[in-house]
Amino acid sequence: MKRPSLFCALTTALSLSTVMPASAEMAFNRIATFAVAENLPAEADLDSVTSSEIITVSGDGNTLIYSDSPLGAIGFIDISDPAAPAPGGSIEVEGEPTSVAAIGATAIAAINTSGSYADPSGNLLVIDIAERNAQISCTLAGQPDSVAVSHDERFLAVAIENERDEDLNDGAIPQMPAGTLQIFPLSEGMPDCGGGRTVDLTGLAEIAPEDPEPEFVDFNAAGEIAVTLQENNHIVIVSAESGEVVDHFSAGEGDVENIDLLDDGALRFDQSAKGLRREPDAVKWLDEERLVIANEGDYEGGSRSFTIFSRSGEVLYDSGAELDHQAALAGHYPDGRSDAKGVEPEGMEAATFADQNYFFVALERASLIAVYRDTGEEPEFVQVLPSGIGPEGVLAIPHRNLLVTANEEDLVEDGGARSHVMVYELSEDAPAYPMIRSTVQDGKPIGWGALSGLAADPVHAGRLYAVSDSFYGSEPAIYEIDATVAPAEITRKIVVKRGTAPAQKLDLEGVAADGEGGFWLASEGDSADLIPHALYHTDSEGVIDNEIALPAELLAQARRYGFEGITVVGEGNEMMLVMAMQREWKDDPEGQVKLLAYRPADEQWLAARYPLDEAERGWVGLSEITAHEGSLYIIERDNQIGARAGIKRLYRVALEGFQPVALDSDLPLVEKTLARDLLEDMREAANGYVVDKIEGFAIDAEGEAFFVTDNDGVDDSSGETIFVKLGQLEAVN
Repeated sequence: MKRPSLFCALTTALSLSTVMPASAEMAFNRIATFAVAENLPAEADLDSVTSSEIITVSGDGNTLIYSDSPLGAIGFIDISDPAAPAPGGSIEVEGEPTSVAAIGATAIAAINTSGSYADPSGNLLVIDIAERNAQISCTLAGQPDSVAVSHDERFLAVAIENERDEDLNDGAIPQMPAGTLQIFPLSEGMPDCGGGRTVDLTGLAEIAPEDPEPEFVDFNAAGEIAVTLQENNHIVIVSAESGEVVDHFSAGEGDVENIDLLDDGALRFDQSAKGLRREPDAVKWLDEERLVIANEGDYEGGSRSFTIFSRSGEVLYDSGAELDHQAALAGHYPDGRSDAKGVEPEGMEAATFADQNYFFVALERASLIAVYRDTGEEPEFVQVLPSGIGPEGVLAIPHRNLLVTANEEDLVEDGGARSHVMVYELSEDAPAYPMIRSTVQDGKPIGWGALSGLAADPVHAGRLYAVSDSFYGSEPAIYEIDATVAPAEITRKIVVKRGTAPAQKLDLEGVAADGEGGFWLASEGDSADLIPHALYHTDSEGVIDNEIALPAELLAQARRYGFEGITVVGEGNEMMLVMAMQREWKDDPEGQVKLLAYRPADEQWLAARYPLDEAERGWVGLSEITAHEGSLYIIERDNQIGARAGIKRLYRVALEGFQPVALDSDLPLVEKTLARDLLEDMREAANGYVVDKIEGFAIDAEGEAFFVTDNDGVDDSSGETIFVKLGQLEAVN
């Protein structure tokens, strides 16, 4: 078989990044989400931290079983109706569950009971899935990580990691005791503890050979076990029948081009790195002669790829920077957390659906699943799927055309998204996600994210403009969007500049086309970061040619939350810029915020007040404003997410009722009319949980309405950007 070079892999990535493969008649789409907190016991605090990490399914395909480490439990989800997952409860365990596998009506979980890193221990828990009861079975040789069952259900493999203490000696290995592999015979789903064998893995790797740290195990149809030694950058193949090491090899190193190595608030993809250790996490056999690994690079690596090997260790394919690029095109590149790891591939699954072979790569930091078709030679990129935060487990259920992900992060303590299990179905429907993506420019993906304002071109129907907020403050930008195609495409990135350099100290939250090729921008101030509350005008190339500061009497009342949107009203000397303020400032009555107006002709500032809805939880504020045919359209939202979200609404204020007055006057209160409740639109958009921030709304030259969400730059966020075409405005009102 011809062995593609890393350059070939990169070229392939870029050539595939703008169109779906011609043969991709089928696609996976998310059909349901399940918040793991729904499985909390009745007496539990609903704000308890939960997680779903490794996930499996009962033999009949109707019950999902997952490990929940922070809760110390094994959870169950009824997917008899996969579009409506139902809580199946959980059982507490004595220790930390690290992995789980199923054999028919039985599940076997690995439990970490270690007292310390230096004194690792664990056991196996055998669970009757229907009865929800469990019994401790085999005592393990140390701290378990991954478990797997052979295809013929004769053997159970357990990776005994005996993980390193990252606070000891800067986490460097060796750190004793050494890890190992354990193999147990199975009989009717029960492990034979007395018949188990321990396989010595020391002396194999070039890196710390005395301290192997097994991470993941997987069987092929011949009963051979592939074991990844992540920190040792090594792969071992063991016969389950004999317990002998039949092959082993280094995972090697990779060179990557056109990547982003800096956490600098800019997505440039103009850097490169050589000799990066792969350091695999998950491994899956593609057939008896080939296996694929997810190169997490959690120790000293960072190759950010997946690699296909022959069973003898020959590199058949390496994806290079393709995973990073696909994440960037979808707006999921994790600049704020990337360091040297990029999207951080971690989980892996491989399966045959009908007559097509697929494999799936979970990108932990990008919160995406990359889907590939296994051709037997160079793999074919199919699509990316939106997942929850930190996808860890990936599970295929081919006989039901289902794919499931387990997403470990639960941000309830910070008011963020919960851990979720998500269900996808393979069908002939077109991919629903991404709803907006970028294109390749000068051989590199246009990096984007954190879209915080939206505006329409006044002439060209379907042409929109968006801006990114302070998350990408080192390179603030205006993005040109072609909304006439699906998904919508970001075709151009216009960097906002002072002179020739990217402008600094901006937090762009609003954009409006000036009708002459240039743009008006609203920047939300933040005194802590020395960012002023200000308006800016740029030319068509993004060069700032006018800066307008807020007047002193207004700044004296300032608080952190300022401009959230800008729009243009009127023409000539009567033209006004109208801005929505997100939340109350010091001189605002509770529950009222300002709509500010600035008239460039006479440099006069005016204002009116807007009444906010009341929320059951959190706060309510404004996040966008758009003028169209005699009305101001305003997005009003709460700061809640998922099941707690209650206010994501589009209101209309008649311009004839918007009569702003001088700042030192008694400000009038405008009347608002609900134009559309956007909650259901958000729920239906991608069958996910409701995300926090609708921050952009626009109406194009033909009256089509659109909204877009801010994905927070994938920082403590699922990274999903919801971009929805609502249709003609009269249908929206």
